[in-house]
Amino acid sequence: MSTATEQIKTPTYGNWRRPRKAGLGSLGLIGTFGLFGGLVVVLIASMISLDAALVVGLPFALVLAPLAIRTQDGRNVFQMAGVRVGWMRRRSKRQHLYVSGPLSTRPGGRFRPPGLLSRVTMLEGRDPYDRPFGVLHHRNRHQYTIVLSCEPDGGSLVDPDQVDTWVALWGEWLSRLAHEPGLRGASVVVETAPDPGTRLATEVLGRLSPNAPPAARAVMEEVVRSYPDASSEMNTYLTLTYSAPGGGRRDDDTMLADLALRLQGVLNGLVAAGGGSAEPLSAERIAEVVRVAYDPAAAAEVLDVRAQHGGTGLEWDDAGPAATVETVTAYQHDSGVSRSWLLTMAPRGVVRSGILRSLLDPAAGIRRKRVALVYRPIDPATSARIVESDRRSAQFMANSTKGLVRARAVAEIQAAEQTAAEEASGAGLVEFSMLVTLTVDSVAEVRDANVTMRNLLGATRIAMRPADRLQAAAFTCALPVGILPWEQSIVPQDLQEAL
Repeated sequence: MSTATEQIKTPTYGNWRRPRKAGLGSLGLIGTFGLFGGLVVVLIASMISLDAALVVGLPFALVLAPLAIRTQDGRNVFQMAGVRVGWMRRRSKRQHLYVSGPLSTRPGGRFRPPGLLSRVTMLEGRDPYDRPFGVLHHRNRHQYTIVLSCEPDGGSLVDPDQVDTWVALWGEWLSRLAHEPGLRGASVVVETAPDPGTRLATEVLGRLSPNAPPAARAVMEEVVRSYPDASSEMNTYLTLTYSAPGGGRRDDDTMLADLALRLQGVLNGLVAAGGGSAEPLSAERIAEVVRVAYDPAAAAEVLDVRAQHGGTGLEWDDAGPAATVETVTAYQHDSGVSRSWLLTMAPRGVVRSGILRSLLDPAAGIRRKRVALVYRPIDPATSARIVESDRRSAQFMANSTKGLVRARAVAEIQAAEQTAAEEASGAGLVEFSMLVTLTVDSVAEVRDANVTMRNLLGATRIAMRPADRLQAAAFTCALPVGILPWEQSIVPQDLQEAL
């Protein structure tokens, strides 16, 4: 009698690639043109004299050298200097400080959100099921953001085949974003925090019978006191940011009606991809989320008021902090101090579905933690051009290298060919990045947050760097409010790619 054991294989994923920049080596497109142009000018000057060639060539070398020197995350010297110059300008203008409310010099005396949210207003519409949904109107960009709340099913005690199906449906949902008219970007924000126990206390203590035995009452009261110490709350939000189709302007009522018709299709795709119960957030709920992010100590009060009265009545103009202070390494806001990190490199090779689990799980000693995945869908025409450019670049690198470096170049060719084949069969192309924000109670705990972040990244194989001198902007981009980082840059996107 013989027995056979079947080996269960866990599906793996990957094949994401960083877009290759055109140009020679690390110079980029502008640096390459500058190099060849400088060589031509130097050759012409050398016909006059050697001294003339040196005088002409020295300025070109001083300009091109910073373009060739790059950090591990791909930034050159000019880009790093730009961040520092911007920080010094903000400090000189005292823009790193913010005070709101009746005692501030700002008109209105209200607590409006600061920074990138200063020109955002709140609208509210109703979907076909008569459910209210809030819409954040970015007036300076003429963009509209809807926020959805999800309750994912989770991967515990789930068959690998089901997880693989969820991943495939999630990839299909992302690929459909490129066909959404006017969609500029999307983000998924997973927020974890210690459970204050307000909901449990309201649910349990409100149902205790006045005739209950003292022993039973004592047990239930002990459960209410001790359970929150070992539990946490996890909230998942998804934002979709639209602009008016065709690039023109539309009145608010027309955009609200347009977004209301799209909501149900978006929600159905989320449910199929393992998003669980999904619903749009009302204007009041969005304001509450932002309020708690800036003032973590108010979380228990917000939950308590909502449980007792069904809502807080909070408005967008009162969702901001009373005061904030941005430093090089942290962002102080009301009752919390936050530090943010930016993705610099995705995991190399293949990964499994649970690679982000340690990063998403609650962390001890952290008041609130937000992990934001930002997606930028690419239209089909641009996707075809990008994959063909990557194919040519990979083949050129393989033909011009030898030895061990050539082996890596051959792997690049295989990945580029697979991407091109999938794109040709109808798959979409999406650029993505990630931001992580850890919020603690005081400045003294920021050092512990750094250690916690290093431990969380250890199992993910992800490379991230602190958003130093950009802490306020990174904090805002990690909120579920639809801020798209590439839309906020003062340098045009085409110029960034050329650099």
